[in-house]
Order: sequence, then structure tokens, then C-alpha cells
Amino acid sequence: MNRKSFDFDWVSIVLCMLLALGGWVAIYAVSSHAGLATAEGVVAPAKSLLSTEHGKQLMWIGISAIIALLILAMDNRFLEALSYIFYGATIILLLSVFVIGKEVNGAHSWIAIGGFSLQPTELAKVATAMALAKYMSSLNFSLENRNDLLSAAGIVLLPMLITLLQNDTGSALVFGSFLFIFYREGLTPLIPISLILIGFVCILTLGVGNQWITAGILVALTFVSFYILYNKKYWQRWLVLHASILAMALILSFSTNFIVLKVLQTHQRNRIMVLFNPNVDPRGLGYNSIQSKIAIGSGGLFGQGIWQGKYTKNKFVPKQSTDFIFCTVGEEGGWIGSSILLLMFFGLILRVRYLAEHSKTKYARIYGYGVMSILFFHVFVNVGMAIGLVPVIGIPLPFYSYGGSSLLAFTILIFVLINHFSYRSTILGAKY
Repeated sequence: MNRKSFDFDWVSIVLCMLLALGGWVAIYAVSSHAGLATAEGVVAPAKSLLSTEHGKQLMWIGISAIIALLILAMDNRFLEALSYIFYGATIILLLSVFVIGKEVNGAHSWIAIGGFSLQPTELAKVATAMALAKYMSSLNFSLENRNDLLSAAGIVLLPMLITLLQNDTGSALVFGSFLFIFYREGLTPLIPISLILIGFVCILTLGVGNQWITAGILVALTFVSFYILYNKKYWQRWLVLHASILAMALILSFSTNFIVLKVLQTHQRNRIMVLFNPNVDPRGLGYNSIQSKIAIGSGGLFGQGIWQGKYTKNKFVPKQSTDFIFCTVGEEGGWIGSSILLLMFFGLILRVRYLAEHSKTKYARIYGYGVMSILFFHVFVNVGMAIGLVPVIGIPLPFYSYGGSSLLAFTILIFVLINHFSYRSTILGAKY
């Protein structure tokens, strides 16, 4: 199938390039002041470019660009055929971490290769999206068939459970975003609605801090809902439904503290508690979140200017080039710069949805929604961590955070979809 340059979605390609270059600028702002300390306490310049984070990231941008070109040059049928092979290879890589892996920031999920590190979980997200799309686009697949549904769920749960065993809860939660694919392909909306309600009750319980006050709020909300939805003809059904939901919500609410205190590991429990009250341990567990919000707030409307951020220069925010890269944007670019960045991500997510809906194969549509789910989850959680809305769980900002594994994975993720979309006018003789 012959294609021309205009068959590629240049909007997505340009957005990815701008995000990667913008990320490099932010990483340079952080790492260019992180040279080698001398005996006199003076920071000396780094010895070589590849000994700095911005130097390594520049190298990974070049490698990712080459990978992107190779993907665009491939036949879409070949990429689809690789789905299960790629998935199997990443599962083997995930398992190999238990043997040859190393621990980074409490998570045993990295493999050392020379002077660099590879995080197989990042590639596993891409492979899972491809394998799930391959399976769900098969001829006789149906979500109404229990075996098909369980098999599709198993494709997602296998890498998710392995990642959990590696103590990388943040990356494991990303796989949960694939639930949106199931909903898009016809799964009953009761499941995502139930999960949203469960999340609401848990957050309300932990945020209020008193189980009896939480119970009173839930009872009041139930009465309000019943009053709004009251139907004289079917009032008994609505009463039973609301009473059942209230009972389950109260059980969940009273169980939440027990789960947090007795079931979760210490570091997981601490991250949750600090989310609701960072000042509990301002110099310890809450330090990252507090410093990040201060750095973002110091940017004001227009920011301190590129490479002029005081918090960035003086390394007040830990992990500022990875988990908290957004606070660099907030400090140096201000509200304007942060808004532009978020609009770029929002535009990329919407563009991915467009590519998914306008592709001519079921595989491309399902895969596209997988891409959109991963992107949205990463952006929402990473920015949420920086501004204190979600727990600190170590999720990189796509194309922006420092890290070769993340940049390479998101490049593959996006450009496989762009490749499939480029064949839209040649499949089934379609006109576009």
C-alpha cells in the first residue's frame, strides 16, 4: 500500500515534537545546575554532555525520532501482526526484573543496561494496548461472551499484577485506565459508574477524617438524590435502590480506614494520608508536595522566565526532572505557560480520539482508545501530583519528564496509531 507524506497526521506529529522539545528545555533548567560539587562547596560544570540529564534526554529524543521514522515506514499489517509477539516479549522482560532488576525509589522495576536503565513497565503499557486491540478486533469476539471478556481482562491484569509485585503501584494503576476501552466497545456503564462511586466514598471518608460525619453526609446525599429522582409510580423501586446503595456506601466508608491502616503497605498509606494533609510531616512525607505547590505558585501569571526559576535552580523540589517536572513549567512559565502546556496535552488527547474514530479498522480504533486512556491517565495524575490533588505515585508526564523508557514508550504508543491512521484511504477502498 503506497502512502504519501500528507497521509500522516502531522498535527499529532508536531504536537509530539513540541512536547518533547519543551520537556528538554524544562529538564535543562533542572539539570544544568546539577553539576559536580567541589571540595570548596562550589558546583562545577559536568564533565560531559552524557553525564547530565539534559544530555541523556537529548540522546533519547534522537533515538525516539529514529524509532518513530521506522514505525512510519512499516506496513500497518506487520505492526498488527507483532502485537502478541511484542506483548509476550514485554511479559518476559517484566518477569526478568525479579532476577536481574534493580530497585529505584522503592520500586524493583528497572533493568540496568550499561550506564542506562530500562523500565519494562513503560513498554508493557504499549504492548498491552496492542495485544488488547488485536484480541478485541478478532472476528468472533464479543463482550457479551463471558470467556471473551475474561480473556480480554486477563491481557490487562497479567502485566498489572506483575507490576504490583514489583512494588510499582503507580505504573500498575495505569493499566486500570484500559477500562475505558471496554466501555467504548460496549461494556455496561454500570461498572465504571460503580468504580466512580467507590472512589468518591473513599475520598470523602479520608478527606473528612471522621467516619460518623462521613456517614451523615452520605445519608443526606441519598435523601437529596431520592428527592430529585422521585417518581410517584415507581417510588418503591427508587427507595429500595437508594437504600441498597446507601448501605453499600456506609459499609465501604467504615471499611476504608481499616483497609488504609491494616491492609496497605506503610509507604502507600503515608502517601494517601499526606495527600489530605501535607502539613502532617512538612519536612518528610509532605515535603515534595508542599515544595511543588510553592514553586508553581511563585511563577505567578507570567512566570520567572526560562531557566530563571529560583526553586528550580536551587533544587528545592525533589525529582523535579521526572515526577515533578510540571512545577518547573509552573515556576518559569507561570499560569500562562502551564495553561499552554495543558492545552497542548488536551489537544493531543483529542487528536488521538479523532484518529481512533476515523481509522478504518477495528484494531486501530480500539488501540487508539488505549492510547488516549494512557495519555489522559498520565497527564491527569502527574499534574495532579504537582498541585496536590492526587497522591505521589511516580507517574511521568508524557514526552516531558526525564527518562528514556518513558519517552521511547510514548513515541511508540503514538506513532503506531499514526501509522495505522495513514492507511485510512487505502483500506477497503475507502475515500477520505
